[in-house]
Amino acid sequence: MGSITLQNVSKSFGEAAVIPSIDLQINDGEFVVFVGPSGCGKSTLLRLIAGLEDVSGGRILIDGVDATARQPSQRGLAMVFQSYALYPHMSVRSNIGFPLKMAGMDKAEIDRKVADAARILNLTDYLDRKPRQLSGGQRQRVAIGRAIVRSPECFLFDEPLSNLDAALRVNMRLEISQLHQQLNATSIYVTHDQVEAMTMADKIVVLNKGRIEQVGSPLELYHNPANLFVAGFIGSPKMNLISGAAATPHGAPTIGIRPEHVTLSTESGTWKGKVTVAEHLGSDTFLHISVDGIGQVTARAGGEFAARHGDTVFVTPDTDRIHRFDDKGLAI
Repeated sequence: MGSITLQNVSKSFGEAAVIPSIDLQINDGEFVVFVGPSGCGKSTLLRLIAGLEDVSGGRILIDGVDATARQPSQRGLAMVFQSYALYPHMSVRSNIGFPLKMAGMDKAEIDRKVADAARILNLTDYLDRKPRQLSGGQRQRVAIGRAIVRSPECFLFDEPLSNLDAALRVNMRLEISQLHQQLNATSIYVTHDQVEAMTMADKIVVLNKGRIEQVGSPLELYHNPANLFVAGFIGSPKMNLISGAAATPHGAPTIGIRPEHVTLSTESGTWKGKVTVAEHLGSDTFLHISVDGIGQVTARAGGEFAARHGDTVFVTPDTDRIHRFDDKGLAI
């Protein structure tokens, strides 16, 4: 079991309320991602769950039992940090088995658990190496292995891929997702990268200034953002948000349209503009277009769409895909 319930959880540093009050249910076996901009409280919330920070108010239940006052070691959780935090003088084998050794476990049992974790993470051939002899991705797998051997109720990942280059981030993202499917353990993953959130999560928790803006599956948040913040944060490139005269015909103070939900033409269309930047990515072309009376609009086209800086293009939104928001920024 690995369910976690937050009831009116708050955190303040002095008079500064970092997390005013949060209620959240994380079910057994879910892969939940906390996502939001820097300073939104996502890492603080993870540390509260882990017991590395004391709550200022509220309760944290683990499998229905109040764990608010428990020490981190008593919560049955395992945390993987942004920094690998490996012991440089120890072998991979010793690094993975270290928490079990500190717990006084029998050596034979430690060896068995380390071997199992190494097999799962494809580290068997590297057990006798030192961390300096490993790549960044391999070091991160060692850190994850150190968590696996503890057989935790839940894995807590605090931006574990931020120190890796782009290619390794993609590989490790896939490996962590596959690991979750294999272990079927509850996982909470913190990131500021909404692409990681969209591709990994069963459930996304969007945070902003210590508050939950919306909770839902990746596609729920993509198709039905609850407000302007979620609409502008989820999706890559982000949604075009348009106010003023261009929004009025659609019955809302502000409308949103995703770059992939417009059509482009060099001859006619709803909005006329000039290309300021053309990003040719092979399969896709993203055009940043300056439209009179609207401002900057981003549009997605096929990779073969020929457009350059200064070209005139026409943008036509799919009216069935337009999102509408009221004057408080809430979805209509």
